[in-house]
Amino acid sequence: MSAQERLTDALYGLGWSTVKKLPEPVAVRLGRAVADLAWKRRGKGVRRLESNYARVVPDASPEQLAELSRAGMRSYLRYWMESFRLPAWSPERIRNGFDCKDAHHLIDGIASDRGVVLALPHMGNWDLAGAWVTTALDTPFTTVAERLQPETLYDRFVAYREGLGMEVLPHTGGAAFATLARRLRDGGLVCLVAERDLSASGVEVDFFGDRTRMPAGPALLAQQTGALLLPVTLWYDDSPVMQGRVHPPIEVPETGTRAEQTSVMTQALADAFATGIADHPEDWHMLQRLWLADLEPRPADGDLR
Repeated sequence: MSAQERLTDALYGLGWSTVKKLPEPVAVRLGRAVADLAWKRRGKGVRRLESNYARVVPDASPEQLAELSRAGMRSYLRYWMESFRLPAWSPERIRNGFDCKDAHHLIDGIASDRGVVLALPHMGNWDLAGAWVTTALDTPFTTVAERLQPETLYDRFVAYREGLGMEVLPHTGGAAFATLARRLRDGGLVCLVAERDLSASGVEVDFFGDRTRMPAGPALLAQQTGALLLPVTLWYDDSPVMQGRVHPPIEVPETGTRAEQTSVMTQALADAFATGIADHPEDWHMLQRLWLADLEPRPADGDLR
C-alpha cells in the first residue's frame, strides 16, 4: 500500500470514527467549511463538476456556474457528513430523515414478489435512501460496489453498508450479475447507482443533448427476471430531511431484439435521471468525466479525471 493510499484510508477511518460523534449542527458547519475550502481551491474535481453542470444548465453564465459548483460541493459534503454519522443514527432518525414521494411504486413492487430493481444517479445521499428502505420498509436489498484501492478502504465501505442492512457485492469478478438475478427471481430488491458506466461497454444514450454510456445491467436484469425497473432521484432542500421520488416503472418493450430493448429501457432511465438532475443540479455529485466527448484528456482543460 502506498503512502497516499494509507493516508486516504486513515482519513475515511477518522471520518467514521470521529464525525459520527459530533453534534449534528457542528457536523453541518464542518461539512460546509470543508466544501467551501475545496471549492475555493478549484481542484480537478471541482472543475469537472462545474464542467458537467455546464451541460445540465447550458445557458448559465460563468458566474452562475461558479455558484452552482459551490452549492454542489456543499451538497456533496453534506452527503459525506451524513454518511459518516449514519451508523450512529437511530431507526427513528433514519425513518424521519427521508421524505420519499410516490413510494407506492416501490411498496407495491415489493408486495408483488416479482422483484424490484431501483436505479438511481449519484444524487443526494443514496446511502441514506438505502438505510430508509431497510428501516422504514423493513426490506433488505442487494447492491454492487466499485472495488476501491486500497483494499482496506473497500472493506470499510462494505462494512459500513452492511451495517445499514445492505448486501454488498463487488463490481468486478463476474459473479455479481448472476447473484443479483437470483435475488430478483426470489422476489428480492436490488439497488444500483446507474448513470456512470464503469465497464466502458455500456449502452449509449442521449443525456442533456450529448452522448454518454450508462450501464446495461438494470435493463438486462429486468428483462431476464421479470423484475420491476424503477428510477429514483434524490435531492436536498433547506431542511434536515432529504427528498426523493420513485418514478413510474420502465417497461420492457414488447418488440425488438434484446439489444434494442436494452437500448430503449436505458434511454428511458437516462431521461428519468435527467428530469431529477435538471430540477436539482446542485445535488448531482458527478465529479468525474461522464460524456463520451470528455473521456479523452484535452489540452484545454488538463487532466481532470
